[in-house]
Amino acid sequence: MNTFLEMIFFSLFIGIGATLFMDLYALLIKRFFNIPSLDYALVGRWIGHFKNGIFTHPNIIQSEKVNGERAIGWCAHYGIGISFAFLLLLVCGTEWVDHPTFWPCIIIGLLTTAAPWFMMQPAFGFGIAASKTPNPTVSRLRSLQAHAIYGIGLYLAAILLHTLLP
Repeated sequence: MNTFLEMIFFSLFIGIGATLFMDLYALLIKRFFNIPSLDYALVGRWIGHFKNGIFTHPNIIQSEKVNGERAIGWCAHYGIGISFAFLLLLVCGTEWVDHPTFWPCIIIGLLTTAAPWFMMQPAFGFGIAASKTPNPTVSRLRSLQAHAIYGIGLYLAAILLHTLLP
């Protein structure tokens, strides 16, 4: 297969798999520990305001809702997951899928925490690394935990892909 097509296919498979693993984990901790995860409608609301030139909000929760914000947010969530899987494959190469290793996945997963801490949370009005939230330490730990789970999902999805390839 063409290396570019491999990159695209592998990124889609691994990125969707890792993001799905992250979402399943979020469902479990919500169900058993009543710990909520990010409402992706807020991500959709943020993106939906881009067309009006609005990229930051004093408090995204109080910002005007956008039509289809939940669908926009979920599509963005999976698109971002695929993009980070693409980054993993850029770093490791497509041949990495022949023998996936854990550490690149967990490192990429943890490094992706920079996106919410330094881009999304400030843009939502929550401050850098959730500094303006009622309990910043808990918010930071939850972000790290979710992204570590995403990293584990990258590894598991790569293992599954490896087993399915001829």
